[in-house]
Amino acid sequence: MSRRLFRWAVAAPLALVLAAGLTGCGSGTADTSAPASSGGAAKTLTVFAAASLTGTFTELGTAFEAAHPGTTVKFNFGSSATLAQQITQDAPADVFAAASPATMKTVTDASLAGQPTTFVRNRLEIAVPAGNPAKVNGLKDLADPKTKVALCAEQVPCGAAAVKALDAAGLTVTPVTLEQDVKATLTKVELGEVDAALVYKTDVIAAGDKVQGISFPEAEKAINDYPIAALTKAPAGDLAKEFVDLVLSPQGRDVLTKAGFDAP
Repeated sequence: MSRRLFRWAVAAPLALVLAAGLTGCGSGTADTSAPASSGGAAKTLTVFAAASLTGTFTELGTAFEAAHPGTTVKFNFGSSATLAQQITQDAPADVFAAASPATMKTVTDASLAGQPTTFVRNRLEIAVPAGNPAKVNGLKDLADPKTKVALCAEQVPCGAAAVKALDAAGLTVTPVTLEQDVKATLTKVELGEVDAALVYKTDVIAAGDKVQGISFPEAEKAINDYPIAALTKAPAGDLAKEFVDLVLSPQGRDVLTKAGFDAP
C-alpha cells in the first residue's frame, strides 16, 4: 500500500489577517480583503496532489492561507493512481493535482472533476547517492545486473514514464524494488539501499546534496504533463476554484518553475 503524506500548511500569522492592500492570489499575489467564508466561519480546503508536488504545493498552501484568513489547507500527497482511486471511492477532497493525464482521466471519467488544466510538465533523471559509488553514467548502466536499481511501480506516473524512457533506449532493467510513489523511490537512493533510481528532476533538486542527478536524452520521450482540476463534489467548491487559480497564476508558476518543473 502506498504511503500517504498528510500535511497541514502553516497558519498565517495574525498580522496578515489585519494587513490591507494586498492583491488577489489569482493574479499571483495574496489578498486578505475577502472573508474566508460567510459569517467568518473557519473553513478547510483539502487538496489531493502527486507526491512530487509536496514542496511546491506546501509553499502555495501557506500563501493561500495568508490570502484567506480562517482557512486551513490540508494536503494528501501520494501516488496519483492511489489518490484517483480514493477520490472515486468518495474520499472528501476539493482539488486534485495529478502527475499524469491518465490518472486524472480516472476521475474525470467518473464525472468527479471539472475540466482539467495542464499546469506544469516534469521529466525523469537518474538519481544516484552522493559520490555516485556505483559510477553510473547513463541509462545503459541501469541495465547492468550488478547495478541495484529502484523504479516506481508501472501503474503510477513515474513508473509509466520510466517504462517509456527505457523502451525508447531499447533497454531492459530488472529493479530490486518497485515503489508506489516517487518519494519512496528516491528514499531508497538517499538511504544508499540502491545504486540508482529513475525519478523526477524536481525530486532530485529537492533532495539537495543527498543525491546526484544524471540527465539522459531518452527522458525527452517520457515527459509527464501535470493536470489540475476542482472536484465536482468539493465541500469547499469556491475555495477549490481559487486554489486552482493560484496554481495557474504567475505566482504559482514562479514557485513551480523554481523547483525545476517545466512550463506546459
